[in-house]
Amino acid sequence: MSDLRVIDSDLAEPYYTAALDNAILSARGKGLVPDTLHLYRRTRPTVSLGYFQDLERTVDTELASQQGICLVRRASGGSSIYTDQGQMIFGLVLSGDEVPEAPIDSYPLLCEGVVLALKRFGLNAEWKPLNDVLVGGRKISGSAQTRKHGAVLHQGTILVDTDLELMAKVLRPREGHVDKGVGGMTTMRRELGRDVPIGEVKDALIEGFSEALGKRPYRSYVTEQENEEVKGFLKGAYCSK
Repeated sequence: MSDLRVIDSDLAEPYYTAALDNAILSARGKGLVPDTLHLYRRTRPTVSLGYFQDLERTVDTELASQQGICLVRRASGGSSIYTDQGQMIFGLVLSGDEVPEAPIDSYPLLCEGVVLALKRFGLNAEWKPLNDVLVGGRKISGSAQTRKHGAVLHQGTILVDTDLELMAKVLRPREGHVDKGVGGMTTMRRELGRDVPIGEVKDALIEGFSEALGKRPYRSYVTEQENEEVKGFLKGAYCSK
């Protein structure tokens, strides 16, 4: 059984978390660190733009500015998403030879970690192709991937107690998709009818991914090499405000 390093940034600035995910991806590709699960929440509301997403077409930038919402360009593809302190965000970095190259094969494997985490709370979670996890037919988690440097970065969120109304307002409907708005989304708090401690969500994710991947988790820290990589990434345009 191989190891899964766990880095817990807890509450951190949006551009720092984006830079650290990239730094871990680079370090893993070079064989400097083991497979890693990076857990974090963002200190302020943020729209995370998919690598290929057009800002103006996917985000109400005027509302984002009024609400003080940060705009971050992430490494992985997929749609633009809204995140806040009510979401648990994760960046799972694995060696490329451990993950099937075809998305239709890799997503069910990696989303299984989220499904198992939610089931620990008694929630009947299920994977929906390509990259969503549903509870009661409503989306509670989404994810996206990128492959670089011989490694895979799988990024995603769990909606614990997020502001679904603001999410629906700041994100523009995607062309060719029916906008389900708040009705198509749910949170752990809504489903369980109670507050959900973030620490419990973190523990469940660590256990879920460890079980799904057959790995032994251990908590650790960012290396000096990764910190230097983060400084380099932060010189780029990660956040507009």
